[in-house]
Amino acid sequence: MADSTGEKQPIIRIRGLVNGFGSNIIHDHIDLDVRRGEVLGVVGGSGTGKSVLLRSIIGLIQPLDGTIEVFGNRTGDVEGRAMRKLEMRWGVLFQEGALFSAQTVAENIQVPLREYTSMSQALMNEIAAMKLTMVGLPADTANKFPSELSGGMKKRAGLARALALDPELLFLDEPTAGLDPISANQFDELIKRLQKALGLTVFLVTHDIDTLRAVTDRIAVLVNKKLVIGTIAELRKNDDPWIKDYFSGVRGRAALASMDPASMDKV
Repeated sequence: MADSTGEKQPIIRIRGLVNGFGSNIIHDHIDLDVRRGEVLGVVGGSGTGKSVLLRSIIGLIQPLDGTIEVFGNRTGDVEGRAMRKLEMRWGVLFQEGALFSAQTVAENIQVPLREYTSMSQALMNEIAAMKLTMVGLPADTANKFPSELSGGMKKRAGLARALALDPELLFLDEPTAGLDPISANQFDELIKRLQKALGLTVFLVTHDIDTLRAVTDRIAVLVNKKLVIGTIAELRKNDDPWIKDYFSGVRGRAALASMDPASMDKV
């Protein structure tokens, strides 16, 4: 959908968002647009509310003020069947995968199918098997329990569940946290490949600058209760001390040094 100027309407549109707990304000009237088909990274120091922002968008946290629109729907005004229809259009990978320990991987993947559809068990089994293949897990993973999986496999199983309903919008909360560098890089490549193949819009919360370098189109930095948004190249010019240290410090320089010249044009 386009507006009167021909520009695409953002999939997520946030205006004047205020989040806090008691007298502690975390987000102070922040604005954000997430464009269709982009990968937006969200970073910030400890306590800046990266996961709080994600949970506000999907309705798990009620903001103190402001509006959030997803697919043109103001989430604070949507409930019941309309909210369920909206939820079917997004998938969420929480930290650590958030798998149910008493269920097999296949049963975990089928949770949203059971909640939002009336599919037969046979069809759900087929979908679970297809999603496992999609995220690069072997077929026999279906009958295993989360305790039998490595950290990287748990992340992939959680991603398979997030993709169960073929969402248009994917939320990822610290997807590479706790993974070794090789597994983290493989997961970054998986996200990038799936995003392109499925045409996903991705809202990615992370602290990992290598993930930002590898996957994102733009980055939203939570700093001083506000958002600063731009590409890596634009943010490296920002004078805020935290932003400057994050993108131009030792780790930031190392991450950028590994980029090929073609990808440098992107950031």
